[in-house]
Parts: sequence; structure tokens; C-alpha cells
Amino acid sequence: QVQLVESGGGSVQAGGSLRLSCAASGDTYRVYSMGWFRQAPGKEREGVAGIYTRTGNTYYATSVKGRFTISQDNAKNTLWLKMNSLKPEDTAMYYCEAVGGGYPASVLRQDEYNYWGQGTQVTVSS
Repeated sequence: QVQLVESGGGSVQAGGSLRLSCAASGDTYRVYSMGWFRQAPGKEREGVAGIYTRTGNTYYATSVKGRFTISQDNAKNTLWLKMNSLKPEDTAMYYCEAVGGGYPASVLRQDEYNYWGQGTQVTVSS
């Protein structure tokens, strides 16, 4: 089992920045990729950014490319998401997720993931 705990959400004005953190614990040796997903009220959960943890290769949704950066510290079992130039449409609950047991076909596909945290709220006002 892998446990994930997110932190760092909050309320900011448009154009502002936030950095989300995700602390992983448990059987972290089983993790092959991690990602940040978000879900706004009435919408499906969508992949924002993902990383293959053993190679460091990163992938981003088109809507956040150039504004968000995903990074990791494997020694500390920590994942971050730096979010710049935030927009009101970025408002959502953000979830840290992990894939254990094998490489996913896509790090941005929700159905590839089998571990997730409780989420942290990000609210961007105009």
C-alpha cells in the first residue's frame, strides 16, 4: 500500500502562484509514476501533470503547459506541483496520485492510477 498526503492549496488571485506538495509513504518502492489530477465541481477528474518516477520524464495537459511544473525528490518521497500564472479555471480540488506495480501507458490517464490522496483545494479568483 502507498499513502499520499497533499498540502499547499489555498486561495489566490489570478496571476498568482502556489506550490502543492505530496508526501508519499508505505510501499513507495512499488511506485512507477505519479501525477497531479484535479476535479472541479460538476466535472470529471482530469490529469494535469505526470512523471515517470524512475526516469524523470514529465508530461503536462495542454491547458497547463508552460505554467505548471511537476517535480520530485525520490530520496524524500515527495512530489511537487508549482503552479504559476494561475487562472480562475484552475480552481479545483487537486489530487496526488500514484501508480504501483508497473508502468502506465499514460501518466495523465486517471484509470491508470491505483493510489490517491485526500486532495487539496485550489481557488483562483479573478
